[in-house]
Amino acid sequence: QVQLVESGGGLVQAGGSLRLSCTASSRTFSSYHMGWFRQAPGKEREFVAVISLNGGSKGYDDSVKGRFTISRDNALNTVYLQMNSLKPEDTAVYYCAASRSFSAQGARYDYWGQGTQVAVSS
Repeated sequence: QVQLVESGGGLVQAGGSLRLSCTASSRTFSSYHMGWFRQAPGKEREFVAVISLNGGSKGYDDSVKGRFTISRDNALNTVYLQMNSLKPEDTAVYYCAASRSFSAQGARYDYWGQGTQVAVSS
């Protein structure tokens, strides 16, 4: 069982930055590929970014490429999402998730955090 806790959300103006963190309870954190997803009000959950076991491979949705950066620190059991040049359309609840697969599909993820709210004002 892996418990994930996100933090770092908040309200920011367009063009601003936030860094989200997600800390895992499990000592097997380094055995999981980690992803970030988001869900805006009235919309389906969507993929944001994924990082491989040792951080060597990363993937991003086109909507955040060049603005968001995913990283991880296996010694701290933590994955990060650095979000720059934020836009109002980035407003959503952001979730981190753990998977045995390097995937952009939410169905491939076994464990999810409770989410952290990000709101971007125009």
